[in-house]
Amino acid sequence: MGRLTTHVLDTAAGRPGAGIAVTVYRLDGERRIVARAVTNSDGRCDQPLLEGAALEAGKYEIVFAAGDYFRTQGLDLPEPPFVDEVALRFGIARPEQHYHVPLLVSPWSYSTYRGS
Repeated sequence: MGRLTTHVLDTAAGRPGAGIAVTVYRLDGERRIVARAVTNSDGRCDQPLLEGAALEAGKYEIVFAAGDYFRTQGLDLPEPPFVDEVALRFGIARPEQHYHVPLLVSPWSYSTYRGS
């Protein structure tokens, strides 16, 4: 059974990104929300974002509310912050597989990769 998961690491502080709102969109002619979650104390979501029949082949976007997270950390950020909402677009070609989309983020940069 395929699934979509994520994990957020705050690379500036060297710890998991806890309490980050995550929204998943399906991009199939229109942009529609298919899942919402908040990362736990380990920077992960308690359940897969999508799994089984809900995970279909196609294009997706995950939006992480990184700016809101950094504001809660008491950082002195400019307004607007350099990194605010991080939107990652990617494709699911084989929905029977596990797609893990981690986010490494700081107030000044971010990166991602397909994890395992």
